[in-house]
Amino acid sequence: MTLNVGEIITFARTFTKEDVDLFTKISGDEGIHHITPDEQGRLVIQGLLTATLPTKIGGDLNVLARKMDFEFLRPVFTGDTIICNVEIEQYEKQENGRAAITAGFICKNQHGKEVLNGSFSGIIR
Repeated sequence: MTLNVGEIITFARTFTKEDVDLFTKISGDEGIHHITPDEQGRLVIQGLLTATLPTKIGGDLNVLARKMDFEFLRPVFTGDTIICNVEIEQYEKQENGRAAITAGFICKNQHGKEVLNGSFSGIIR
């Protein structure tokens, strides 16, 4: 596989109550805002559940992450559709057959508001 610097890979997902329930069981993050609906009947998505969007793209690329940086900017609620754009910032093939990769990402909700940004780096075998 070859990636190009500047290449953008996109993934979108709409989060459900079932997603939050499952992630709550797996993570143990039972903050009241994750288990009690707001006045509109929505739950707040765990930040790390939102962060599964860029990590899903990294997984699709077979990245073994060495560093990940997340900045959580605003809450994500059940029913929100989050669009994640990952931009390849560095991709260098190495002599050992691996490639070093660094990428930045921006995740926005269906209203175009940024909810999460950050970066990851690692290797691809």
